[in-house]
Amino acid sequence: MFTSINPYNQRKLKTYRVDSAAQLERKLARADHAFTDWSALPLSDRTQHLRNAGDYMLAHKQDLGDLITAEMGKTLKEAVSEVEKCAVACTFYADKAETFLADQVIESDAQRSLVSYQPLGPVLAIMPWNFPFWQAMRFAIPGLIAGNVGLLKHAGNVMGCAQAIETIFRESGLPDGVFQNLLIETDTVKDVLTDWRVKAVTLTGSEKAGASVAQIAGSQIKKSVLELGGSDALIVLADADLDKAAETAVKSRMQNAGQSCIAAKRFIVEKSVKKAFMERVLHHIEAIKQGDPTDDSTTMGPMARLDLAESILKQAHDTIAKGAKLLTDTIDADGCNVRPMLLDNVKPGMAAFDDETFGPLAVIITAKDETDAIRLANQSRYGLGSALWTQDIDKANRLARQIQAGSVFVNGLMRSDARVPFGGIKMSGFGRELSELGMKEFVNAKTIWIE
Repeated sequence: MFTSINPYNQRKLKTYRVDSAAQLERKLARADHAFTDWSALPLSDRTQHLRNAGDYMLAHKQDLGDLITAEMGKTLKEAVSEVEKCAVACTFYADKAETFLADQVIESDAQRSLVSYQPLGPVLAIMPWNFPFWQAMRFAIPGLIAGNVGLLKHAGNVMGCAQAIETIFRESGLPDGVFQNLLIETDTVKDVLTDWRVKAVTLTGSEKAGASVAQIAGSQIKKSVLELGGSDALIVLADADLDKAAETAVKSRMQNAGQSCIAAKRFIVEKSVKKAFMERVLHHIEAIKQGDPTDDSTTMGPMARLDLAESILKQAHDTIAKGAKLLTDTIDADGCNVRPMLLDNVKPGMAAFDDETFGPLAVIITAKDETDAIRLANQSRYGLGSALWTQDIDKANRLARQIQAGSVFVNGLMRSDARVPFGGIKMSGFGRELSELGMKEFVNAKTIWIE
C-alpha cells in the first residue's frame, strides 16, 4: 500500500493499493497497443489533446493545488502556480511542435535527403514528489505530442497527484493507454524497464537511483535521461546589486521549503561584500512566515516527510561540527516544519558544501576574488544550475562560460522554463528536458535518403 500523509499535521489522507502483477501486465499491454494508434494520429490532433489538458488544469487549478499542498506541503500559492506552469507548457509545446518536429532537409548527393523525427514508443518516467505535477508534466507534454505514450512511476507519497495527472489526460480526450499511472514499488521498476514494450526511461531523483536506472537501461540498450539534483552555486561578485541578489538568493533557497534540485544551495560571495550581503540575507530569512500552507499569509510550508526533515537537520549539525557558524537562531523542527537556517564559514569537506542539501538550509562561502569564486563553484561533483550576480555584463558573459553547470542565470532566479533546455552535467545527470532539445530526447532521428 502507498499512503499519503499531510506533512503539516501528519494526518493520513488516503491509501492506494499497489498494482498486482496482472494489473501491471494489462497496463503494459494497453500502452503497447495505444502507441500504434496514438503515433499515427496527425500531429494537429495530438497537440489539440494537450491544449485541452492545459485548459483542464487552468479550470481546476484550485482543486489540483489543494491536492499538491495536502500531499507534499508546499504553500497553496506555490501549488497553484505549479499547475499554471504546466498549463503554460501545454500551450508552448502545442504552438511549437510543428516547428520542432518538422523534417530537416539535408543537402547531400541524393535527390532528396532529410531527417524525420519519429516517436519511440512507451516511455517510463520515474518522478519525485517535490514538484509532483511539473516534474511529470515536463516529460509528458512534449513526449505525448511527439507521439510517445507515457508510463508514470511517481513517488509513493504523492499518489493522489499521480492519479490526478492520469485523470487530466483522460478528461482531455487522450485514448485509453496513452498515459497511465503505475502504482508500483521501487523493486518493480527493473521488471518494467526490462520489458520489451518499454523503449526508454527518464528519471528525476537521487544519484543512487540514477545510477541504478542507468545501469538497467544500459543493459537493455535503452535511451535514458537523468536529472539527479545538485548543489547549485549562487555567486555574488563585489559589483553586484546586493539588495536584489540577497532577495533572490533567499527566494531561490527557501521556496518549496528548500526542496528543489535547482535551488541556490551555496552562496559564494566575494569577501569585500560578504558582510553586507549576509546582513541582507538574514533580513529576508527572518521575514519568512511558517505555518499552515493553506493560509495565504504563510510563505514557507513544511518539508514533505519526517525523514527528510531529519536529514537536513543532520546535515546542518554535521557542517557546524566541522567549523561552520550558525547565523540564525537555532537548528530546530516541529515535525516536518523545519526552521530556515543560514550557516557561515562553510568550506569544502563539509556536508553542506559537498552534498546536496534538500531543505531550508542556506550557506555562505567566502571567495577571495572572482577567480576563486568560480573555482569554488566548480569544486562540486554536481553541475545542474547556477547563478551569477554582477552588473558588468561583459564579465558575466565571460565567467558564465567557465561555470561547470547545465545552466547559468545572470542576475536572476534559477528556474526551469519550457522555452530553454534543462539538465545537468557531472553527477547531476545527462540529457535535457524542456525546449526543442527535450522534445527530441525520445524520438528517432531517422535519416531518409532518396535517389
